[in-house]
Amino acid sequence: MPADERLHSLAAERNRQPILEVLQRVLPVRGRALEIASGTGQHVVHFAAGLRSWTWQPTDPDPGARASIAAWTAMCGLPNILAPLDLDVAASPWPLTFPEVDAIFCANMLHISPWACCAALMRGAARHLSSQGLLMTYGPYIVSDVLTAPSNVAFDADLRLRNPQWGVRRLDAVAQEAVAAGLALRETVSMPANNLLLVFGRAGAVAN
Repeated sequence: MPADERLHSLAAERNRQPILEVLQRVLPVRGRALEIASGTGQHVVHFAAGLRSWTWQPTDPDPGARASIAAWTAMCGLPNILAPLDLDVAASPWPLTFPEVDAIFCANMLHISPWACCAALMRGAARHLSSQGLLMTYGPYIVSDVLTAPSNVAFDADLRLRNPQWGVRRLDAVAQEAVAAGLALRETVSMPANNLLLVFGRAGAVAN
């Protein structure tokens, strides 16, 4: 795979290590992980290097993104990354090669997709997570009773100008969609640049 097919995101470069540190803390030693909307592929190669006992399945509906993921995977040479799948979160069923995963990770998708994609993500996670599996979402959120950072206010306004269906999502609304799908918000982790990492598990499941 030619190296020039690799796309590069400065944001992914900056946030990949802080995210990995949370994954290393909340995930068990080994398992199978599904990444939704993998984008450039920078995240999955970093996570696969930091969690080598995990098998990683990247996905993205965009052919250019899948080419980039494949190029990054070829460059890093790690055996625990599967070939990227064409997966639209709104599709049902998801075209997975295995019925159950132990973790699902999704970064920076909810604010650049229609709101219906949030419910679709939660329903898909409920279908495919193992009994102790975790869904983790990363990105900017609006939190009730907490002053929204000016940068996130400006970002939200810019997103809505670009597409009225986009926008920074309210954390409580995202959590409500999770509850409707049978999931529960277990942890909210503050991240750099006014982002959050949300950790969801099955409602009623005992955290490890």
